[in-house]
Amino acid sequence: MLYGIFEDKAFLKRMWSLTLPISLQSLLLALVAAADAIMLGRVDQDSMAAVSLATQIQFIQNMLVWAAVCVVSILGAQYWGKGDRETLEKILGISVRHTTFVCVLFFARRVCAPRPLMRLFASDPRLVDIGIVYLRWAGWSYLLTGLSQSILAMLKVSDHATRTAWISGSAVVINIILNAVLIFGLCGAPAMGVRGAALATVIARVFELAWCLACARKKGFIRFRISRIFCFDKLLNHDFRKNMLTILATSLLWGVGFASYTALMGHLGPDSAAANSVAAVVRDLLCCFCNGLCAAAGILVGNELGAGKLEKGKLYGNRLMVLSFIIGIMCTVLVLASIPLVLRFVKLTDQASGYLVGMFVILSVYMIGRTVNTITINGVFYAGGDTFFDTYSVIVAMWLIAVPCALLGTFFLHWHVLLVYGCTCLDEVGKIPWVLAHHYRYKWVKNLTR
Repeated sequence: MLYGIFEDKAFLKRMWSLTLPISLQSLLLALVAAADAIMLGRVDQDSMAAVSLATQIQFIQNMLVWAAVCVVSILGAQYWGKGDRETLEKILGISVRHTTFVCVLFFARRVCAPRPLMRLFASDPRLVDIGIVYLRWAGWSYLLTGLSQSILAMLKVSDHATRTAWISGSAVVINIILNAVLIFGLCGAPAMGVRGAALATVIARVFELAWCLACARKKGFIRFRISRIFCFDKLLNHDFRKNMLTILATSLLWGVGFASYTALMGHLGPDSAAANSVAAVVRDLLCCFCNGLCAAAGILVGNELGAGKLEKGKLYGNRLMVLSFIIGIMCTVLVLASIPLVLRFVKLTDQASGYLVGMFVILSVYMIGRTVNTITINGVFYAGGDTFFDTYSVIVAMWLIAVPCALLGTFFLHWHVLLVYGCTCLDEVGKIPWVLAHHYRYKWVKNLTR
């Protein structure tokens, strides 16, 4: 039943060589959010909660950027398996064209008119004012993410996953060090609070982009050429847009829905917003290995499908689906075990601490569904271009069930905070049987290369 997972040494070696550096990269990126939460939590609870709410706007932008970057992983993995480097350069150029447009649009909105954006996520005037300060400073970093994320995605699928971990890891170290210096005023620097957290992010993103561009010019790497941005290969653009639009629809549906969960917690008061921001950091940290295995799944399965080895791709997909359950159970145990440690390190009111414990118990169940769905849907299914399943599963599970329940509980039925939080976790858990049924139909087993 385990599909020979632990007997195939070549599979395990390849999987770990991809999963570990990508997981490390994901972990280090999540550590930035954790560092912001911990350091700003030491300043005051409102600063921590306001920045957590403000970053939800970046979260929505990232969903739009991810749509184009994800296509780099889908098509890139298959064309890398086929050995077509020229097409890979074209794919990178198309991705940069789309992500740059999104980043410029969001940058202008954040810097020029941040107040209406913050009012979507918080009703408390102090939280809104603090969030505006953060957005005006951090908005400059969001201008750079599209190009760097496209290059990093291409590095992953072209056997340079370790390099991406070095790039992101170095940027994270710089970000965390500068966070401490600029938030608290260490080493003679002025104590800037939330402005310091935002400025640290900008500097780290500049460093990350510079390293990405340096790699994209080296021999042996897929080159980034400005001329490729204006690539109008009819068939390739069609394949790119077809996958991107489906993923974009899903990203918007899921991203707006997920951001609405945070907004609902914000409308339930500062205590619920603070507890939710801490739970979100822990959730994201524990999802790092899941994200690494998801990316590895897409590359492993995509390489085999692109090379025309459909049966081997199917076998790898089955193995990775089983592994997703194992990782999910491990995450459940870790969530419950982390409760005392987290309560010791963050400064919350008694009410917020009580909410946090309850949220962690709910989160422990949620993690099984989140892990299985991420690895299977966004890894295995996406590797074969089966992106539409994700769209209608989000529509049904999130928008027809979880979001309406949470909205009703918050604004009309006035449910307890933990009951509303439980509603926001319904979608991932409820999708598991549906995902398993779709997996074994094998509609995702396709060669997308031309």
